[in-house]
Amino acid sequence: MTVLHNEAVCELTLSRNIYLAATVAKFIGAMCTHVFSNPPLASRTVVAALELLENAIRYSVDGQSSIHVGFSRIGDGGRVVLLTKNRADGDRKVELTQFFDEMSMSTSRDAFYQTLLHRTMKRTEGSGLGLGRIHAEAEMDLSYQFEGDYVYLRAEANIPTLGGRL
Repeated sequence: MTVLHNEAVCELTLSRNIYLAATVAKFIGAMCTHVFSNPPLASRTVVAALELLENAIRYSVDGQSSIHVGFSRIGDGGRVVLLTKNRADGDRKVELTQFFDEMSMSTSRDAFYQTLLHRTMKRTEGSGLGLGRIHAEAEMDLSYQFEGDYVYLRAEANIPTLGGRL
């Protein structure tokens, strides 16, 4: 996947430690607050970063995952992009493809998330709720790409108007 070119960028690589995800997500939220001076946007970004990182760490077959964070100004607005990368097995790729296919057919973010919540009550693992939260609660667009055995998950949002600075 193409490396992002932004005005403020951070990239971290993590080893298999799920507890680091919350710390890194808080750091990303603080960075977002500083860059954009927009606490609601920072909160949404923390949700997205946490869910993406937990997903990347949990499903990495070799224990390595990374997150690339980019903030950019576009006119009076801006853009936030989070991109995770990890190695995944074939089963996980199938699950992701099915998740994104279903998400693309949904008529609304909230309806899709409610479907995931109801489905989760019957499952013991792999609910998809984390990605659903990014899509619905963080109001970010999600996409994915496979390159060999690597999985890239991308969450992004355009922000119509901003205060703050870059």
